[in-house]
Amino acid sequence: MSATTIPAVLARAARDRGDDPAIVDGDVRLGCAALADAVTAAARALAALGVGPGDAVAIWAPNSWRWIVAALATHARGAVLVPINTRYKGDEAAFVLARSRARVLFTVDGFLGARYVAMLRATEAAPRLDATVILGGDVPAGATAWADFVAGGARADAAAVARDAAAVGPDDVCDLMFTSGTTGAPKGVPCRHGQTTRAFADWGDLVGLRRGDRYLVVAPFFHSFGYKAGWLASLQAGAVVLPQPTFDVDAVLARIARDRITVLPGPPTLYLSLLAHPGRGDVDLSSLRLAVTGAASVPVELVHRMRRDLGFATVLTGYGLTESTGVATLCRAGDDDETVATTSGRAMPGVEVAVVDDAGAPVAAGAAGEVVIRGYNVMRGYLDDADATAAAIDRDGWLRTGDVGVLDDRGYLRITDRKKDMFIVGGFNAYPAEIEGVLLRHPAIAQVAVVGAPDPRLGEIGVAFVIPRAGATIDAAALTAWSRDHMANFKVPRRFVAVDALPLNATGKVLKFELRRRAAELP
Repeated sequence: MSATTIPAVLARAARDRGDDPAIVDGDVRLGCAALADAVTAAARALAALGVGPGDAVAIWAPNSWRWIVAALATHARGAVLVPINTRYKGDEAAFVLARSRARVLFTVDGFLGARYVAMLRATEAAPRLDATVILGGDVPAGATAWADFVAGGARADAAAVARDAAAVGPDDVCDLMFTSGTTGAPKGVPCRHGQTTRAFADWGDLVGLRRGDRYLVVAPFFHSFGYKAGWLASLQAGAVVLPQPTFDVDAVLARIARDRITVLPGPPTLYLSLLAHPGRGDVDLSSLRLAVTGAASVPVELVHRMRRDLGFATVLTGYGLTESTGVATLCRAGDDDETVATTSGRAMPGVEVAVVDDAGAPVAAGAAGEVVIRGYNVMRGYLDDADATAAAIDRDGWLRTGDVGVLDDRGYLRITDRKKDMFIVGGFNAYPAEIEGVLLRHPAIAQVAVVGAPDPRLGEIGVAFVIPRAGATIDAAALTAWSRDHMANFKVPRRFVAVDALPLNATGKVLKFELRRRAAELP
């Protein structure tokens, strides 16, 4: 039987696997028991800061062993983990910190040139935190180094901290992940220990994650793909986690060979980059066994090449939302390449997936409709937002995804379109309403509409159709530079198109489908 809380997952791993490796991160090698000890020390440090059940603790940092320890320590306190996208700017991170009421922030300073602490302090509504702990690198004034943070735990009662970890229950909230919607306002999605551990124990079983697998986690830990389907699933299955802070194709190829990587999930962009690398033929990829992808359309030829040229024995795709604990459907080992490429698999155990018409009635197999999900994995509701919750989940517990799909007679799901405007850039969800809200702050822009357009490398990119203010002109290079200062890079439109008017329907709503058609036809 699977453990029903994340602290119980760690305790079981320490008890049953002892010195078996759990994390390898550069020179740091932690066995399961050593990982549990490090988590206990960090949990005591959080206790010394007064962090307890229900408090929010945020992490704004790239993948590393300390990210995992900080997260597990948060769970051990019965506190709520709040991951923050590493591409966010100060205003975006400040919103998440304020909305979640985070008391402690774990971060780094200087990742990809971003000075996170300085960016936060420069915001108009800088968050008030009890502590800012630096996981590695330079320690700005007013922040606390990791070693000093851990040392502070000596004043906390070790026995009491252990009792608190054991008292965490499956119905307690383990994390709060933020997802934007068509309104552009990011919404908090609370997820519980029991649904998380169940979903990713099943996920690991279905994809074939094994004890002793060496899992290079390129997907960022702030996303369910890197956190739950990454290091947590590995901890449950007995796989070894090898964190990768950024996707650098040279570094990833080198690590596959050096570290004998067996498991390498990621968006299609990752595999396309590996396949296109001129030095790929000189690298030993023979250890690769399992790939799990999704997040964008997957060409059948890509699946063929992943097997033939990269050596994966198993290639699978899946589908899920933050609101469904990150999972809903998954292909199964043995599915043919066409099924893997053209569908997102079938429902996970204990999860129902249906396709319905506008009235909520199921449609026939092969007919298109809105994808809805019901099961233990569906959130109970958005954070402090009853109206958004009511709009998302009906009285019968069905989550309306906003995605258009088709179920075949086998129960396999094919996503065909999005009722929501969200598009996916290299595996990152981008929400036009949110991007438009930022762009409208630019003094040259009167109106703007953003859509996604196909891109061979990133899957999709943003295209902004802009009506300039009177007397202003649209300088694409200047707008790009300005946007990079005000939003995460993946949100920045790759194309800015000046227009005299936006296409509207009879009620004045922008016809996004028409703009998507225009964007796809751009040279």
